[in-house]
Amino acid sequence: MKLILNQDVYNLGEEGDVCEVARGYARNYLIPQGYAVLYNKQSIALFESRKAAIEKRKEEKRKASLSLKEKIQEQEIVLEVPSGDNGKLFGSVTNANVAEALKALGITVERKKIELPEHNIKALGTYTAKIKLYGDEFAELKVIIKSDKEESSAPVEKKVKTEAPAKDESEESSVVEESAPEAEAEKAEETEEQEQ
Repeated sequence: MKLILNQDVYNLGEEGDVCEVARGYARNYLIPQGYAVLYNKQSIALFESRKAAIEKRKEEKRKASLSLKEKIQEQEIVLEVPSGDNGKLFGSVTNANVAEALKALGITVERKKIELPEHNIKALGTYTAKIKLYGDEFAELKVIIKSDKEESSAPVEKKVKTEAPAKDESEESSVVEESAPEAEAEKAEETEEQEQ
C-alpha cells in the first residue's frame, strides 16, 4: 500500500516521503496513529503546499543532529558492572544502559537508536557504540566496561600501603605473637558467656 508519511518514522522514512508498506501495517498502525496518510490526489496536493515548511524542518533537524554528533563524540562513558575473574560480565550491558548513562550526561537518545557490537556487551573492555542520528548520520561513542571489583579493592590496598609505616620483621613477628594470645582469650570469654 502506498502512503505519504506525516512525520518521521524510524526505519521507514522522513516526513513527506512516499513509501510502500504492507496493507496491515498501514491500516492497523501507521494511519490510525497519524504517522501516514493514503497516497492520493488530495494528500499529494496537501503535501505540495506544505513542502517548504517540511524542508525547513528537515534542515533544522540536520543541523541539530550535527551538533548532537559533536557532543556525543566528545563523551566517553565508563560503566562499572559486576564481573567474574575471567572478565565476563554477570549479565550484559545493553543499549538501555548506554542510554541511561548518556541521559546522566545531559544527552537524550532513544535506546533503539543505539547500536552495540553484537547487540549487547558481555565482557570487560573498550567498545564503540554507533548512535543513529537524523538521516544517514551516525555518531560513535566510546564505551568502557570496567569491573566494579577493581575499583573497590584498589583503594583498600592503597590505604594499607600508605597508612602502614615500614617495620622490621622482628617487630611484625612480636606483634603477631602478642595479638594471638589476646584473640584466644577473647574467644574463650565469648564461649563462656554463651554457655551460661
